[in-house]
Amino acid sequence: MKPIRSFDEFVQENIVKKQAVDKSRASFLIKESENSYNNLLDIMQKIPLSNTNANTFVKLCYDIVLELVRARMLLDGYHAAGPGAHEAEVSFMRVLNFTEKEVQFIDQMRFFRNGILYYGAIIDKEYAEKAVNVTRQVYSTLRQMIIKKEH
Repeated sequence: MKPIRSFDEFVQENIVKKQAVDKSRASFLIKESENSYNNLLDIMQKIPLSNTNANTFVKLCYDIVLELVRARMLLDGYHAAGPGAHEAEVSFMRVLNFTEKEVQFIDQMRFFRNGILYYGAIIDKEYAEKAVNVTRQVYSTLRQMIIKKEH
């Protein structure tokens, strides 16, 4: 897995474009992320995490985080599209002052999610547990950042 590039590189390559703030779409993504996060918590109460459902948990965790990152980008007047867009969105977490360890873990989730979707990769329970724990932490921090940005 290659190291994630800087957000500025994605801007320079036109993968990320500056645009008008889109509060409506950001609100939708925030709500979707909130619903998905609550679903994750509900599922975890009812179904124990296992090797057979680890892929599902990792995909859900990645989507929860990325929806909030996209929402924050929209509130800051950015939009990523095309090849490299997901990597650019993860890179934006550096702009938001997440630790390099958190950025690298979310990027690893991006890589594994692509492996699951396109190459039939199988994730184990231990990794999925880490993904859930990081998602809880990052979700809380991102929500607070968005609340401050909205007010």
